[in-house]
Amino acid sequence: MECLAEMPRAPLADRRPRKRQRLGWDVGPEIHQVQIGLCGQEVANVISAVTLGLSSQEIPRFASPPLREDDKDGHFVFAVGDNLTPRYRINAKMGEGTFGQVLECWDRERKEMVAIKIIRGIKKYRDAAMIEIGMLEQLGSYFKRLPKSSAIKVIDFGSTTYDQQDQTYVVSTRHYRAPEVILGLGWSYPCDIWSVGCILVELCTGEALFQTHENLEHLAMMERVFGPLPCHMLKRADRHSEKYVRKGRLNWPEGCASRDSMKAVMKLPRLQNLVMQNVDHSGGEFIDLLQGLLRYDPASRLTAQEALRHPFLREQSERRR
Repeated sequence: MECLAEMPRAPLADRRPRKRQRLGWDVGPEIHQVQIGLCGQEVANVISAVTLGLSSQEIPRFASPPLREDDKDGHFVFAVGDNLTPRYRINAKMGEGTFGQVLECWDRERKEMVAIKIIRGIKKYRDAAMIEIGMLEQLGSYFKRLPKSSAIKVIDFGSTTYDQQDQTYVVSTRHYRAPEVILGLGWSYPCDIWSVGCILVELCTGEALFQTHENLEHLAMMERVFGPLPCHMLKRADRHSEKYVRKGRLNWPEGCASRDSMKAVMKLPRLQNLVMQNVDHSGGEFIDLLQGLLRYDPASRLTAQEALRHPFLREQSERRR
């Protein structure tokens, strides 16, 4: 396991929309080796003491739990009440995602509950986590300059990467992943704009727009909501994604994996209908903004500056003045 960062957390009820259960094809490979990481100097001190054969009286009072193997998916195995380190006592599990799990822990130094992210013991997730750490370290001086009253919060940089990164590298959280990323066409800043569009729909409806864990199903959901994918994008799909394309179009429903998958796609309405079911004003302008943010072709997608100048956002800004 890898323990990365801590962040203060107020005790709030979990009202997040529930996403469909991860299916078999999204489960990581089995892990047969013990994969251990360190959570700050406290863990290092305790493990060193055990390795040297020191007595229990010489180990810190709140020692870490016995070393355990990660589970078959590489997740850290723990029990509520365990000491993650001498400083942190595990109070509850807050959530679990692709990269790992988040634990609610009591910080004995600060005397407050904090959230600690534990990364799965799998190399690709550890590598991504190290990029996240580097990005947070770079941004540290910027956030220190923000006024204490600022409403800006650092939430999660788990999928952060650098623009020099290999463009075949898969980026973005699954539910907010742009079509060019899935098709292996390369990516740049427009993929973040797509993610913003998906998040705005989620804020509008209260549910994630694309609740899926499989690429073909994901692309089929996009076509259900936005219409057919452009032929020029499908033709350029890389060797890993060309299996999703047949005779110049998406291989759907022929390539559908299950009846449940078909139902998940078919239940989605068109974008306009989805929005109008959930708003009672400014629906037209909001739909127009979403259509600009969620254009298939990244070259024609709105930029961040263009989105900020959109009438819907300008109108909301003027109302707050």
